[in-house]
Amino acid sequence: MAKLVIALCLFVNGELLEHRIQKSMSDCLKHKREAQRHINQEDQQLMCGEVKANIGKNIDGSLYIENIIQSK
Repeated sequence: MAKLVIALCLFVNGELLEHRIQKSMSDCLKHKREAQRHINQEDQQLMCGEVKANIGKNIDGSLYIENIIQSK
């Protein structure tokens, strides 16, 4: 199912490596700041943004991004 969500995205050497759904933009920015303290910022970049994505459901009921269709 396609849906607009706020995502925290990790890029390594310019390629999207990982993405996670966040509750809000402020929550995303908070997690971004926390993660930036622990990554090598030379080749890794974190970004928050609203994306249109195909969403899946885990066994525990939580949602995850299957793939990003379009970024805003």
